[in-house]
Amino acid sequence: MIKKKSPSRSAFFYLRTSIGLLLGVGGAFLALLCIGQFSAQAQQRGKSTSSVNPALIPVMFDCSQFNALGLDKQENLRAGALAIYCGRAQGGSSEEFEGSSSIAQQILAPLLGGTDVDLITGTETSPHITQSETFVAQNPDNANEIVVAYNDSRNVNASPINISSASVSTDAGATFTRLTKTNGQSPFSNTLGDPVMLYNRPTATWFAIWLDVGCGGQGVGGYKTTTPSDPNSWTHFCVHNGSSDDRESGWTDQNPNSPFYGRMYVSRNDFALGGNLMVRYSTDNGLTWPNERQLAPANPFMRDVQITGDQNGDVYVASMNEMGGGLTNRANVFYKSTDGGNTWTKTYTGPTFAGPGSTTCASNSYFACMFSGPSFWRHMGWGQPAVLNGVVSYVYDSRNTSNGDAGNVFYIRSTDGGVTFSAPLQLNTDTGTRPQWQPNLSVGADGSLVAVWYDARESTTCTKGNPAVPCYRMWARKSLDNGATWMADEPFSDVVTPLPGQPDPSIVTEYAGDYDYSFAGGAAHIHTWTDGRIAINSASQQDPFIDQDPIGGSTEGLTLAARVRTRNGNSIVGLRWSPAENDGNINVIRDGVVVQTTADDGSTKDSLGTMTGTFTYQVCETDGGGCSNEVDVTVP
Repeated sequence: MIKKKSPSRSAFFYLRTSIGLLLGVGGAFLALLCIGQFSAQAQQRGKSTSSVNPALIPVMFDCSQFNALGLDKQENLRAGALAIYCGRAQGGSSEEFEGSSSIAQQILAPLLGGTDVDLITGTETSPHITQSETFVAQNPDNANEIVVAYNDSRNVNASPINISSASVSTDAGATFTRLTKTNGQSPFSNTLGDPVMLYNRPTATWFAIWLDVGCGGQGVGGYKTTTPSDPNSWTHFCVHNGSSDDRESGWTDQNPNSPFYGRMYVSRNDFALGGNLMVRYSTDNGLTWPNERQLAPANPFMRDVQITGDQNGDVYVASMNEMGGGLTNRANVFYKSTDGGNTWTKTYTGPTFAGPGSTTCASNSYFACMFSGPSFWRHMGWGQPAVLNGVVSYVYDSRNTSNGDAGNVFYIRSTDGGVTFSAPLQLNTDTGTRPQWQPNLSVGADGSLVAVWYDARESTTCTKGNPAVPCYRMWARKSLDNGATWMADEPFSDVVTPLPGQPDPSIVTEYAGDYDYSFAGGAAHIHTWTDGRIAINSASQQDPFIDQDPIGGSTEGLTLAARVRTRNGNSIVGLRWSPAENDGNINVIRDGVVVQTTADDGSTKDSLGTMTGTFTYQVCETDGGGCSNEVDVTVP
């Protein structure tokens, strides 16, 4: 198994085949007809073409129309390649760090999550080793079957273009295999990334949805199959024939008791219409997609963040008013349909907040970047919604303008179906100014929620691509009562990973994935992310990783979990209990003796030093409210 790297998605490319770009901007109608082979006629003054495959660029593309076509607001990989071509952005480049090796730090094993799994398998050929931006789903009738879609630059020079991949597990996530046909490519030929992975339950069919060249030039489409592990079984379909679609998301109604069981929804921004927020749905299990609705016009621009739904069939779209982009303010906006996508209502416009980031991105000042020197990891504060029984939950992130903190993660909650939301709760409880960003959220049928985000609190600095400088790990926080209360925040992934690089010259250098989409199945919350622990050519690169946390926990009495980590002969036991009251104290009992009294915030650690043997732990509330189960840990 050869390891690889992984950039992300907001910078992919345009191709040489006939592409019609029809954009209505400011009331004007612009039409660009791109026909024939790439030629010298396409050369534009100020354009930098050396690093971009010419097959990705439309013939006679007019770089002066870049903003008028809405490309400055598009986060897909093709828009990024055009930015490189027009001299507005720099492509990725390989960097080597002499004498360095990966020192991703593995400290105390997290109590949330299990063992991290790398999704990338198979041959890697530098510099086309960028994989990131993930969307995960699980078969509700076969928990062994998990599929993760992501952007993948391994076939960036293929003809037709192919920058989309997926990895499949048939053992409930213990192992994954990256789908690869005999020609060395993924099954998703002629697609441009921006992943959505859906499972249609009535037909037992998987849908891998992308920006699709075969659907109007840059529409929305993809491939479907009933046997996802077979790379030759995926067949093509279209959702929308368009010329400038961007930032699509999807949801399918999997509840047999819903009045809209089996209905599939795809939201997107349509820059052929100036950036309108649109939803299209299918009532025949994805066979046809004739039903389209506009949720918001192009002005003010509403970014499509994610679409999701409730068990009763209600559908929600989380969007964001980016207010001009950069390091300006933002506002969260929600739309809702209660009749299967036929009609939509804007239910909520939230208060403004400062967008996250430490600087504007050098390639495009509309986008904010989380890191500076150089600018890297484009991110605008987008998160993920989750809905259960009329309770709407949402996570996003915001910059602290008073102390220079580039990002903190916030949670808001609605108990009236998205009409009103609670005041924001900051989920990360660190007191420093290291950034937290790009959160996602999953909700289980039992009402448990898990929020996961990128978190740099365990480092003091980050260096792009340097495997010797640990930067961030995934942190998480769990609720057992549908967001009413939360346990303590704690590490989710196993290591503090270096900040990955981005060596592919056809993708903008700032790219590291613009979003992740989590999923809760019947047994576990499943979360994926972009990781930098794998080095190639002495440089840390982007790989998608995955981990899971079990569904549930008891809200009656106390439930205790414990895990031991031994390092250099010294052992530490991590303890986690629920529910946490947050307004009292807990006695930690080891072998019948109270060894610690601590705040009832859901977690603590007990140092065993060099002691060995089996130790029995229990926690009890100091006010006599109750005790947990007993848990044994063994130190050999």
